[in-house]
Amino acid sequence: MADSRWHIHPDVAQAHTIDKAFYLDEAVWAQARERLFAHAWHWLGPQPEAAEPGSLVPHTLLPGLLNEPVLLARDATGHLRALSNVCTHRGNLLVDAACKAEHIRCGYHSRRFELDGRLRFMPGFEGVQNFPSAADHLPQLALADWAGHAFTAIDPVLPFHTLVAEMRQRLAWLPVHSWQADSSRSRTFEFDAHWSLYVENYLEGLHIPFVHPALNQALDMANYRYELGSASVLQLALAREGEAAFEPPAGTQDHGLRVAAYYWWLFPNLMFNVYPWGLSVNVVQPLGPSRTRVLFSSFVADTALLGQGAGGALDPVEMEDEAVVLSVQQGIRSRLYRTGRFSPAHERGTHHFHRLLASALASAA
Repeated sequence: MADSRWHIHPDVAQAHTIDKAFYLDEAVWAQARERLFAHAWHWLGPQPEAAEPGSLVPHTLLPGLLNEPVLLARDATGHLRALSNVCTHRGNLLVDAACKAEHIRCGYHSRRFELDGRLRFMPGFEGVQNFPSAADHLPQLALADWAGHAFTAIDPVLPFHTLVAEMRQRLAWLPVHSWQADSSRSRTFEFDAHWSLYVENYLEGLHIPFVHPALNQALDMANYRYELGSASVLQLALAREGEAAFEPPAGTQDHGLRVAAYYWWLFPNLMFNVYPWGLSVNVVQPLGPSRTRVLFSSFVADTALLGQGAGGALDPVEMEDEAVVLSVQQGIRSRLYRTGRFSPAHERGTHHFHRLLASALASAA
C-alpha cells in the first residue's frame, strides 16, 4: 500500500506540501539516500582536469552521504571513463590523488588494471578457477557531458539527455564550455538544516522581495518566470533597467528580453546559475537529516561584469537564504505543524520538486 504521506496532488492549487516526516524521520532519510541520490546524476566539474591521456582523477560522490569512490580515467586513445575506485580483490582504494599512469595499480596486493578498467595482472592467483571473470574488472559508471562539464551516475533512473534537455537547448547560444574556472570565487557553506529546505527555498522567487532586498533591486519581479522540465526547473529572472543583463541574439527563445539570470535546478540537488559574468554551480550535499553542505564553483565569462547585477553579491544572498532555511528547520519541528500549501503563481517549482520526491519515495514502498 502506498504511503499517503508522500502523495502530492498534481494540481498545485489543491496540493499540500510534503509531510514533515520527510525532513525529520531518520528512516525516511536513509530511504531517500538510496532512492534519490544513489540513482541521481552527480556533477564532477569541467573535463579538462582529466584532459591528458593517462590522467587519473579520483572523486568521492556526495561525501558524508554516499561516500562513493569514483575514478575518472582517460586512456591512451583519449577516451574518458568513470570507474569504481575500489579494487575488486579486497576493496582497497586505488588512487588517492590526481596523477598520470599507464595503468591502475592497487597498493595493497599489486592488482593492476588497464585504464579502461579491465584486470591486467594479479600476483599469487595461479590456480584460481574461473579467473579472471567479469566481476574482477572495475565496474564502469555512466558518464555524460554538458558544456564541457562531466557528470556521472551509479545507477541512473533518468537518462542524462532527458535531465538536461531543456537546459541544453535554451543555453546553446552561450559558450559555457569556454568559461574559465575561478577558484578564488569558490565557496563552501555548512548549516544545520535539511538539504531539501535549501532546495525548496531556491525554487521559488516569492521570498526575494522580503529576504533579499539588494537582489530585489536588480530584478524585474513583476515579470519573474517559472518553467518546469521533466526533472528540472528554470527560473527566468529579467533585469531592471540599468542592471547587467544578457540580450539573447535573434533566433533564440529569449530574444528581445533582458535576462538578469537563468536559475536552473536539476533534480535532486544541482543548481546552475547563469549570469552575464559567468556560471555559478551549486551542489547541495546532504550530511545528515539536519546538516547540509553547499559547494559554490565559479566559471567566469567576463571579468568586467563581476560584482554587477543579479549575480553580483552572492555571499550576502547566501547568508540571507541560510538564515531563513535555519528558521524553517526549527519551525517544522513544531508539534502544531505538519504540511503547508503552495502559491500557484510562485511555488510551482517547489511543488514540482515535492512531486518528484514523492514519486521516488513511493517507488520504494
